[in-house]
Amino acid sequence: MEHVRCLIIGSGPAGYTAAIYAGRANLSPVLYAGMQLGGQLTQTTVIENFPGYPDGIDANEMMENFRQHAARFGGELRDGSIVKADFSQKPYVFTTDRDVEISADAVILATGATAKYLGLPDEEKYRGVGVSGCATCDGFFYRKKVTAVVGGGDTACEDALYLSHLCKQVYLIVRKPYLRASEIMQQRVREAENIEILFEHNATGLYGEGGVEGVHLVKRKGEADEEHYDLPIDGFFLAIGHTPNTGFVKGQIDLDEMGFIRTVGNTQRTNVPGVFAAGDVCDSVYRQAVVAAGTGCKAALEAERYLSGICV
Repeated sequence: MEHVRCLIIGSGPAGYTAAIYAGRANLSPVLYAGMQLGGQLTQTTVIENFPGYPDGIDANEMMENFRQHAARFGGELRDGSIVKADFSQKPYVFTTDRDVEISADAVILATGATAKYLGLPDEEKYRGVGVSGCATCDGFFYRKKVTAVVGGGDTACEDALYLSHLCKQVYLIVRKPYLRASEIMQQRVREAENIEILFEHNATGLYGEGGVEGVHLVKRKGEADEEHYDLPIDGFFLAIGHTPNTGFVKGQIDLDEMGFIRTVGNTQRTNVPGVFAAGDVCDSVYRQAVVAAGTGCKAALEAERYLSGICV
């Protein structure tokens, strides 16, 4: 069985940044990129809010820069995923998707989270050309345009408010006859002049040539009465939650009620010694690339301290 000092699971800003710092600390990190090379960020188009890129940069290009940076400092970057973990004894043992076992003294979990979608075929068709799971990431591209946000919780309301400062008109598509968001968030949405809440509506599809031009909607008007109509929009934002990619560590690593990894205090440590978490897999609030990179740095620094015997 192959043994490594520092294993990093997941790519993206968190994983690659952890590999950069771990490599510079001579930890000889091995990184498994996961199913989505470069992480969730590669599902968007141009990144305009990451420091150092005043003119913006293509998301895939930026992640390739991260990857090359990590390789420069000795990180061994491998394709493939870790599908099984055993934290019952040290060194910890992992199994890849090719049924290969590898053991490690320290581990950084940077597997990210996946935005929830409605499951419409059109969502995949227009992803990156009108469909987004991140208003903060992509809202800037819809200045003075018309957008729609799907969801009725705090995240949906926050996204609608964020977009309302950029867009001409924002529609909030809510499946239920009420909002699930906190009272203060509901009040702010209702007070925004350019936000219209569409209660008891479901999106059934999207349309447009080369990009989103509108959404097919169904409005419930009674027990057996529905109204079908099309609503012209330029952007379609999903705000119905994220699923953290933590299934392979469930039952061994402490998770919160939503499945995100709990970290200890102001650190990236988990409840298992020598196991650290970074990025969206432990962040249900911010979910930003720059934040993920910062936690990747912290996780690598803490892994170095752990392997040096400075902390447990």
